[in-house]
Amino acid sequence: MKEKEDRERAHTLTHSDEDMQRADKMADTPQTRAPAYRLAFADQDFLLREELRPVRFQLELLKPQVILDERGIESTVVMFGGARIPEPSKSDSARTSTLAELSKYYEQARRFAYMMTQRSLEAYGREYVICTGGGPGVMEAGNLGAHEAGGQSIGLNIVLPHEQAPNEYVTPDLSFNFHYFAIRKMHFLMRARAVTVFPGGFGTLDELFETLTLIQTQRMKPIPVLLFGKDFWDRIIDWKALAGAGTISDEDLDLFRYVETADEAVGIIDNWQGATRP
Repeated sequence: MKEKEDRERAHTLTHSDEDMQRADKMADTPQTRAPAYRLAFADQDFLLREELRPVRFQLELLKPQVILDERGIESTVVMFGGARIPEPSKSDSARTSTLAELSKYYEQARRFAYMMTQRSLEAYGREYVICTGGGPGVMEAGNLGAHEAGGQSIGLNIVLPHEQAPNEYVTPDLSFNFHYFAIRKMHFLMRARAVTVFPGGFGTLDELFETLTLIQTQRMKPIPVLLFGKDFWDRIIDWKALAGAGTISDEDLDLFRYVETADEAVGIIDNWQGATRP
């Protein structure tokens, strides 16, 4: 393994991990025990300093990027949606009757991810890879569907005040954890070939409006933005009122489309202008 790594390196200089091992074996003296003597890249206290925030931004952007590149993943299908939406078999225990009713979208999310992962497998797992927030609810349904189809899927989790672990269906090697919401959002959209948005709360709304704003301002190329559940979305957002008030253009209402089923969503993605099928 080490010989292979040596062949792949672009230079013959000492590897950083070798120096880490050597530093650990240094003589124990007041000087070597001092924080100033620690190797900078191995000094957690130093990396967590306020002044190092730009470096942490870069690391959090770079780590998933490198891993996804190594796995050959070229495009993703993003699935946003509520963490509190239960699977249909558990709808009786939902906190509200509305959540119980919305459980039907868990099944649609699972089916959608299954169908898109079948397309991904036709492209050797490089295209149309399902990408979720890695948590429960709709996110779990997406990763579950990909798992059932025999493919891989991505989970972009984030550290929250309450304990949260990735759902069990995220591909372990593609399960990432973030500190910065901003960097996590970038990774959601950097490879996105389509975005699906299921009913959800603040986080889902935040991700939806972030996507629409980027497309509206031409900071991102137009891609399918598909909202599952017209009744839900029309009830919580009066889109036409925004256009009527002039705060958005009438044309902005064309930035997204409503769907009710996985089959509808897949059909739109398949027939999207400029779409390429594997």
